[in-house]
Amino acid sequence: MIPQNHSRCQELAHPDIINFAVSIFLVLGILVSYLPQHYKIISRRSSRGLSPLFVLLGTVSGTASIANILTLPESTQDMACCKEIGTFPCTAALLGIAQIGVQWTCFFFIMLLFLIFFPRNPQPSEEENSPHSLPTWKEAVLVLALSLAFFVVALLGSIIFLYALPSHTRAWANFLGLLGTTLAAIQYIPQIMTTWKLQETGSLSVPMMCIQTPGSFVFAASLAARLGPGGWSAWGLFILTGCLQGCLLGLSLWFIWRDRREMRRIDRDVTDAADTEETPLLADGRD
Repeated sequence: MIPQNHSRCQELAHPDIINFAVSIFLVLGILVSYLPQHYKIISRRSSRGLSPLFVLLGTVSGTASIANILTLPESTQDMACCKEIGTFPCTAALLGIAQIGVQWTCFFFIMLLFLIFFPRNPQPSEEENSPHSLPTWKEAVLVLALSLAFFVVALLGSIIFLYALPSHTRAWANFLGLLGTTLAAIQYIPQIMTTWKLQETGSLSVPMMCIQTPGSFVFAASLAARLGPGGWSAWGLFILTGCLQGCLLGLSLWFIWRDRREMRRIDRDVTDAADTEETPLLADGRD
């Protein structure tokens, strides 16, 4: 294990109240931000509109991210300090880990909902409206299998580096951080393509993205303040994620605005047609 840094423990023994409050707000904000996505899939009883690659890469990226912050020397030192400092300082010190843990848990739940509510027998109208082939049930099961496989690899690898190869722990943590960043970047490409092909958001939650896009930058700033430049592989992931999610949000809002504008146009046409039919009848009645 990494030797305990007593100066670091003394620093953590007196947590900054403002930073603590912001961290608590972020933990709750992350949880709340994912609820619209969970609700939309459950209420629609369908995960149509979510790209299997988006779900897979997001889950693997989240796993790499939580493994990254758990194995960073700064984090292991903070956890070791909990033996010396009180409960409140320990809680404040570990809120950065809690933030990423909550995010990983929420996205993992999305992956489970994606599998549970995957449209195994899509309606003929859905197949006709989509010029592109829809994801298959085998692809959905493959998402689950690969997600669990990577979780096992990350868990075993982290244990080995922490206990058997502690001198290489930072390299392993940085590798996980870079992997998470890369997958987060790739993650949004298939979802953007899927949303563009469908020309609709489907089961993708716009409120979730409205909360998470600005929240990603606040989250990154909180982690940067806690981990410093040495934790760049952890907070850099969320800066990149915020930028890419913003692109997907813009595309989704455009489709929603376009569809609503089309609906208003149709309503006006129907109203005008009804008025046109009623006008001659009124004229005949006056005659």
